[in-house]
Amino acid sequence: MREKKKGTNELVSIFSFDVKAGTEGQTQLAKAAFKRIKTLRHPNFLTYIDGVETDKVIHIVTEYVVPLLQYLQSTIHTQQQKEMGLSWGLHQITKALCFLNNDVAHTHNNVCLSSVFVDKAGEWKLGSFDYIYSTTEKGVLPPVKVLPVLEKYEPPERADHRGAMLGSHKWSVDMWGLGCLIWEVYNGMLPKKDALKSPKKIPKLLVVHYCELVSANPKSRPNPAVLLENMKLPGCFLDNSFVKAMLFLEEIQIKEANEKSKFFGKLPDVVDTFPQDAGRYRILPQLLNAYEFGNAGSAVLAPLFKLGRLLDDEDYQKKIVPCVLKLFSSTDRATRVRLLQQLEHFVEHLQPSVVNDQIFPNLVNGFLDTNPALREQTVKSMLLLGRKLNYNNLNVELMKHFARLQAKDEQGGIRTNTTICLGKIACHLHPQTRQKVLVSAFTRAMKDPFAPARTAGILAMAVTQNYYTLRECAFRVLPALVALTVDPDRGVREQVT
Repeated sequence: MREKKKGTNELVSIFSFDVKAGTEGQTQLAKAAFKRIKTLRHPNFLTYIDGVETDKVIHIVTEYVVPLLQYLQSTIHTQQQKEMGLSWGLHQITKALCFLNNDVAHTHNNVCLSSVFVDKAGEWKLGSFDYIYSTTEKGVLPPVKVLPVLEKYEPPERADHRGAMLGSHKWSVDMWGLGCLIWEVYNGMLPKKDALKSPKKIPKLLVVHYCELVSANPKSRPNPAVLLENMKLPGCFLDNSFVKAMLFLEEIQIKEANEKSKFFGKLPDVVDTFPQDAGRYRILPQLLNAYEFGNAGSAVLAPLFKLGRLLDDEDYQKKIVPCVLKLFSSTDRATRVRLLQQLEHFVEHLQPSVVNDQIFPNLVNGFLDTNPALREQTVKSMLLLGRKLNYNNLNVELMKHFARLQAKDEQGGIRTNTTICLGKIACHLHPQTRQKVLVSAFTRAMKDPFAPARTAGILAMAVTQNYYTLRECAFRVLPALVALTVDPDRGVREQVT
């Protein structure tokens, strides 16, 4: 059942058991599950929030999750994203069993598809604690599974007697269950125990580990800790970019600055292969946190804005835009350059009022910066921001900076790009500004000692020709163009003709 938590409106899941409708055995199992979920805490266990037990009903409130079967059937992923998600999910359940079997010395005793749930970030959580028992307490027998449908998940060593566990390890039962879970993840619900003999659609890289898990000899089944390490070896099932990224993020607080920069630098190339729910709810918050409170630096910007596309506009305004505003006020040149290089990924989410009041006043400092790369990126940013500027910022302030850059900047490339940008944003200028600025700016560019700047002046004049009067064309535009027919640079002459 899905409900909302009072006060925060946060979604939660409610698991309910009707005491009056259940048998005595079922009621005892429900009470045991209630007790266990309150005391067992682990990131890969279903998280308990609240609960109530009366003589009529038992309610358990947990984080919001959906059954794994429902998640697998309803979630839309590319094949690669699906494979990545399954590998990380199985890693999480194996890690949960490692904690339960080795650290707590308990056996879950019911690992299968129906005992696993998935949160909004695509994280797999182990639940269904009805049949858990201690492996250290003497005389404790596994609880009787009252539902006949669960018999197919029983390991073969229990076939003759419930307590016949001679020669097994404390993890043997749950490793058999993990094998059943793997089979169901790739093939659907297990019809009968004999179906485990054929791996069917289980990936080849996983088959060797699967066969160990469903071995008839309980002693042959590996410790979950050993299994995890073996699956992470080079060329094995968990050796992929998504698992490595998630493991890195789990330990990001203890990573060195150079390790973080290297990780964030590679992330944009692979993030599209990751499940989107993990990107939005797991990785993106970590990136925001790394920039806000860590020393991740400008390297975090590219993956941050790439994943930001997964948010709806409301969430983008709440989570990403405040970060953008902080970045524009940064004094670090590398950060400002990278921010401007990523502008196309977030410009659509910037409101004109925000651009004019909070971004532009900081942005214009880039026109005056001594660093050529920053000046150039600032000029290029106007291609995207120009249409959002108000009258004064666009027609007065920006034109002053453009005139100075075009006439005085020592970098020919920057003078060229200023001319190109002016030609492309001319349609957003006020008519009086166009009449006053354009012809003067482009004829100035045609006299520039840098050949590409002269070419840019010709092309800009061509794309804005509908803004000139006949008199301007006759007395100012044509004379400037005719002079370039004998330009020493062949490329310039070809553009004129």
